[in-house]
Amino acid sequence: MGYGGMVWGLVLWCVLASWNGVAMEDERLLGLGHDYGEALGKAILFFEGQRSGKLPSSQRVKWRGDSALSDGMPENVKLIGGYYDAGDNVKFGWPMAFSVSLLSWAAVEYRREISSVKQLTYLLQAIRWGANFILRAHTSSTTLYTQVGDGNNDHQCWERPEDMDTPRTLYKINSTSPGTEAAAEAAAALSAASIAFKGVDSNYSATLLKRSKLLFEFADKYRGSYQASCPFYCSYSGYQDELLWAAAWLYKASGETRYLNYVSSNQGWSQAVTEFSWDNKFVGAQTLLAKEFFDGTKDLGKFKTDADSFVCALMPGSSSVQIRTTPGGLLYTRDGNNLQYVTTSSMVLLIYSKTLAAAQIGGVQCGSAHFPTSQIRAFAKSQVDYILGNNPKKMSYMLGYGSKYPMQLHHRGASIPSIHALPDKVGCNQGYSSWYSSTEPNPNTHVGAIVGGPNSDDQFSDVRSDYSHSEPTTYANAAFVGSVAALVHKTRAELPRADGADE
Repeated sequence: MGYGGMVWGLVLWCVLASWNGVAMEDERLLGLGHDYGEALGKAILFFEGQRSGKLPSSQRVKWRGDSALSDGMPENVKLIGGYYDAGDNVKFGWPMAFSVSLLSWAAVEYRREISSVKQLTYLLQAIRWGANFILRAHTSSTTLYTQVGDGNNDHQCWERPEDMDTPRTLYKINSTSPGTEAAAEAAAALSAASIAFKGVDSNYSATLLKRSKLLFEFADKYRGSYQASCPFYCSYSGYQDELLWAAAWLYKASGETRYLNYVSSNQGWSQAVTEFSWDNKFVGAQTLLAKEFFDGTKDLGKFKTDADSFVCALMPGSSSVQIRTTPGGLLYTRDGNNLQYVTTSSMVLLIYSKTLAAAQIGGVQCGSAHFPTSQIRAFAKSQVDYILGNNPKKMSYMLGYGSKYPMQLHHRGASIPSIHALPDKVGCNQGYSSWYSSTEPNPNTHVGAIVGGPNSDDQFSDVRSDYSHSEPTTYANAAFVGSVAALVHKTRAELPRADGADE
């Protein structure tokens, strides 16, 4: 190449580089720069760091070790396994079952997308780990163990799960001491999981469905509100939401009309709500049953109407909006671990917009405002993007994703050196004095963990003691799996525009 050719080549290279740089910046500003497949994989990986029990040889989170291998022993039952709830070492069965329900819903709704980034096997492993614990905890047709560990004693200590010496107190429900919410959520979890495993392990799927039916019968026959996990997990919404949620999943899993008749005859229970959470499952049931309505079961109209109301309560610009956004655009339900409500709401909005589109419904009417399905989807996507870094702090609220994320996760196991690096026992008080109070970053990065999130002004203090904003939970991550899976492998043309308008 001559000198002139070299000069023109250099000029052309500079122009292309400049254009590509602008294009990349545009994509970043549009939220198209996120690797949703990576975020999905890390959100699922988080559950391996929350495992209790004997860890398998395939364990990828290497800073964890075996723990709580005697759970259930005082009552001669085997309650090994399952998940630690959040940054503590207690196994709360009710929210754990909700996490399994959400993970299973993601697997059912977005199987192709999850498979395309080679995460389906890992997701099914996460579901099985939780579902197996529910099966063990269901020791008879009318007995379900709902908690392992004393929350008050556990929270007074800062110990790795591997060193744990706090009481592993057992809590259970039965026919004389019922807890309908916990039993019905367990039924929902197992029936949803049975669908996830249907084409993978038919025998396991059948077992899950069979036990789900027994749990639902127990929950419905012996009605009583579950309060055993108070003050940590108290039922505020009652148990009718869980009964509808479980029956909806059982109908989806079994096709048996008795479950469809159950939700139809009890749709008077359905309420218009503004959140989807470990306590309140109404909009989850409404979203499932609205699909049945659109598929031809027209006597389920109230569920569709209430699902629409949920959209109207969340969408900015709606005349009936009830959940406001921060200045940076984040849904803000309440201060305590707000991102749990963001991830669950996003999951519902994305699934419901998909259902509307499949039924060729143009959108949702909220008073004088009309929201096309593309705009509902765009808003839900903006919530996922906020969590991944499109926010005023320009940080990811998922550990291990992006270049800037929280370093002082409120999490016992992550904040103390791994038992493999520090074999000596770290006692209750030593954990507090040496590690909880440390201003240094956690020695273990709990990859995939989503923290409680920023405050109502989009501000976030990365401080370990601030559990309302710095602690992860299994259900927030499970809902994020269902949200980000909806966005995997979407091209520029497929992704909604920022203003929600059609291309």
